[in-house]
Amino acid sequence: MKTEGRNAVLELLNSEKPIEKIIIEKNPQGSLKLIYSKAREQGVPVKFEDKQALDRLSVTSRHQGVIAFSADFEYSELDDIINNRGEKGGFVILCDGVEDVHNLGSIIRVAECAGADGVVIPSQKSASVTEAVIRISAGAANHVKVAKVPSLNAAIERLKKEGYWIYALEADGEDIYRQDFTGSVALVIGGEDSGVKRLTRERCDKVVSLPLKGKVNSLNASVALGIAAYEVVKCRMD
Repeated sequence: MKTEGRNAVLELLNSEKPIEKIIIEKNPQGSLKLIYSKAREQGVPVKFEDKQALDRLSVTSRHQGVIAFSADFEYSELDDIINNRGEKGGFVILCDGVEDVHNLGSIIRVAECAGADGVVIPSQKSASVTEAVIRISAGAANHVKVAKVPSLNAAIERLKKEGYWIYALEADGEDIYRQDFTGSVALVIGGEDSGVKRLTRERCDKVVSLPLKGKVNSLNASVALGIAAYEVVKCRMD
């Protein structure tokens, strides 16, 4: 798997996951020097190439002068995420049919920044964690646990048995600002067009909504999740 971009490669190095090699543009400047220094400290092989060589290797055309090569993304198990919860309870984000890589990358970034224990995605009809998703997440995918499960609804039932309250984020639910998100919480975010599926929604404990004051009737999935996730964070603050 290729990881491209300065922030993404730095986060990969900070995660201390195995890296096969890093290719850096000749005459490195700025943060490329820091990447080179960290790679040497960790014993990661570094090769210097001209920009044209990196352009040929790049799958995104946004390499910013550096590409790292590592093993394919390693998914976690749902149990790993459940066991990762802290004293104030667990916090999990479930993606119900998020097929756009940009949204998945942004969701993973939100999850990491908001301190979520992990992200759960279904194995079917969902974007997977690819090189593009890692880049879009700004390297957050190297730090947050992501579980790929055969059935999202089965994962919801498992979380409920473990004491989680499951909230679907949709347009016709209760006011999100009137909820108590203490304890173990899971937020379900739906796909770009279809939203949370009916059968998934029926398994949730509540449906919650963000107030929309403008003329547009919906928010981008990752933007909506970002607002909702920080409501959970606020409820957990001392």
